[in-house]
Amino acid sequence: MNLFQLFKASFMEPKKQAAVRIMTIGKIMRFVFMIILLMTAISFVELAFNLDSAAIGVEGLLEFVEQIEWLLYPFALIFLFVSTTLYHFVKISLFALIGVGLLQMRKRKGEYRHMWRTAALSVTIPTLVSFVLSFFGMGLWVSLITSLLTVIYLYLAAGYYPKMPPAQRPKN
Repeated sequence: MNLFQLFKASFMEPKKQAAVRIMTIGKIMRFVFMIILLMTAISFVELAFNLDSAAIGVEGLLEFVEQIEWLLYPFALIFLFVSTTLYHFVKISLFALIGVGLLQMRKRKGEYRHMWRTAALSVTIPTLVSFVLSFFGMGLWVSLITSLLTVIYLYLAAGYYPKMPPAQRPKN
């Protein structure tokens, strides 16, 4: 699968989201970093345009920004990329942990590494929706709804994982 096919599968194809568990981690990481790069670029452009408009109200800040502009933007871009990467990887990891619980609940066979790959696709659309709505000032409710949507994606994808043999099923 190429990156476009992975993006398409992240929309609402739980069968393909479950199928990525057998893909190489390098392909999934490339996909995750492309999403992070897209979000970072859009955020940086917003920062660059809003920094000038926010600084107009305070003359001293405007002069300071103009003096260090050559230094401010590269560091802001690097900081934005690193913080977005850290946030996105922690989010994928937490949802993968929830996904492992869903696998056990549904008596399906899978490991954390498999669910991490599935979670990487499952968080894509909710993250992009949350990202777009953040520009309109919607906060906590959007985060809760997109988190619930991610868990629903994981639940649906867990249904396509192979069933546990009867001997390996945990006894309730």
